[in-house]
Amino acid sequence: MGEAAAVVAASRDGFFGLGECKGQVVIDGEQVPLVLTPGSDEVSGHDHKALVAALVSNREWVEEKVVANSGVLLRGFGVRDAVEFDAIVDALGWPDIRYVGPAPRTHVHGRIWTANEGPLEEFIYYHHEMVLIKEFPGKVILFCEVPPPEGGETPFVPSFRVTERALQEFPDMVEELDAKGLRYTFTALSKDDTKSMRGRGWEDAFATTDKAVAEQRARALGMDVEWLPEEGGVRTILGPRQLTRVFPGRKGRRMWFNTVVGMHGKELSSATFADGSEIPADFVRRCGEIIEEESIQFRWEKGDVLILDNLATLHGRRPSLAPRRVLVATCK
Repeated sequence: MGEAAAVVAASRDGFFGLGECKGQVVIDGEQVPLVLTPGSDEVSGHDHKALVAALVSNREWVEEKVVANSGVLLRGFGVRDAVEFDAIVDALGWPDIRYVGPAPRTHVHGRIWTANEGPLEEFIYYHHEMVLIKEFPGKVILFCEVPPPEGGETPFVPSFRVTERALQEFPDMVEELDAKGLRYTFTALSKDDTKSMRGRGWEDAFATTDKAVAEQRARALGMDVEWLPEEGGVRTILGPRQLTRVFPGRKGRRMWFNTVVGMHGKELSSATFADGSEIPADFVRRCGEIIEEESIQFRWEKGDVLILDNLATLHGRRPSLAPRRVLVATCK
C-alpha cells in the first residue's frame, strides 16, 4: 500500500487523500505539514458540509495527524467564508480559548476572529500563540479567505529543531536559561492602535476599562502590571518562564517554547533572565538565525485551512501586498 493509500485507508470513510504543498519537509519520516485533499472526485469542489461530516467522524484520526505531523493542511475543499470555517472548527471538537495578547484583532463570526490586523508591510515574528500566558491554545486553526497577490506567507517552525540546534551551539546557555528562568515585560497603551502589529490596548486585552478588574485578570493569567502615567498605558511583567517545554505525546521533544528572540531588546518589550540580568545579544541573534533556517515557508491558497499544533510549532507572517484576509480560531 502506498503512502497516499495508507492515509485514505486510515480515515474511516476514505474521504481524505494525501497531497503536497510547496515548502513541505519530511522530519523523522513525517510530512510537515501533512496535506489532506479530497480523496475522490466525488468530494472535490465546494461541499463544506461533507467536509464537516468527515471531520466529525474522523476527529481522533485528525488530532493524531496534527500531533504527529505538527500541522495539517486541508486544501481543495472550497471553504468560502467565516461561517463555513466556523462550522469546520466546531466539527473538530476542540473547546474554544479566548485570545489574550498584543495583536489587534476583530471578531468575525462564532469562534472566528481576524488574524493580526497590524500593517501588512511588517513581519510578524515567529511565536507560539499566547506562549507567555498560563493557559495557552493547544491548536491554532487558520483559514485563507483572500490570498495575497504577493508575500503574506505564514511560515512556521518545528520548535524542537530550534532547541536541538541551540543545544549544539550553546549548551551551557540553554541549560542556564532553563534553570534560572526568563522574565518578560511588555508595554501597552489604553486604546487599540491598528497601525502597530502589537497595538492592542489593555482595555481590549482585558475586556474592561476598570484598572482594578484588569489587575485581577492579569494576575489570573500569571502576570503583574505597572500603570504608566503617559497615555494611560500599562507595563505587564511575566516570569519566571521556562525556555523550553516538553509536552506529552510528542516524543519527549524539548520545544523552544519562549519568545526571547521576538521580545529581546525591543521598543515595547524585553526578555531577560528572571533576575533581570541581560541575555547575551549574540546568543539571541544566533537563535534568530536558527529559527529562520528551520522555517517552513507556507504560501496560502484560497480556501486553505491550516491546523497547527501550537505546542510544537512557532508561526509568523511575512510582509504582504494587499489584499490579504486570514481568519483564526484558537482552541484548547
